[in-house]
Amino acid sequence: MRKLVFVILLAVLSPFAAAAQSKEHWGQGYAFVAPGGTTEGGSTLQFGAGGEALVYKGLGVGGEIGYLGFTRELSQGFGVLSPNVSYHFLNASKSGKFAPFVTGGYSLLFRDGTALAVNVGGGMNYWFKDRLGLRLEFRHHGIVDSDLRGFYGFRIGLAFR
Repeated sequence: MRKLVFVILLAVLSPFAAAAQSKEHWGQGYAFVAPGGTTEGGSTLQFGAGGEALVYKGLGVGGEIGYLGFTRELSQGFGVLSPNVSYHFLNASKSGKFAPFVTGGYSLLFRDGTALAVNVGGGMNYWFKDRLGLRLEFRHHGIVDSDLRGFYGFRIGLAFR
């Protein structure tokens, strides 16, 4: 299990090292909190942090790690590790402050064991300063082979570059 998490983290973080060496590509980090729920009707709270780098025009790669708990019993939650691809609509506004995006990828859910999921979402960054912005996003995780079919969150957070 630890080897798998290490390999996934290495794969997720490698593009950031490459992007840092080129001025043509940029990266950004973010931190979020996400009230949400399950597709079965429960309520959840997720928080985490991540980052991404553009590798070609608006196409990006990145990853995040976080924790998702059930609001009735936050300690009964699990970790979420997600390597993703994204597309950023770079010329969405003339000022460059409004930056919408879509994202999707794989998620590894872990606690005592592991579960596999896929995630899709979209949102926007609003850059109110050159290096600091507001991040708003909706994200859905569909769990493979589980009684709990999935969970979703309405994320609010800070983006920084």
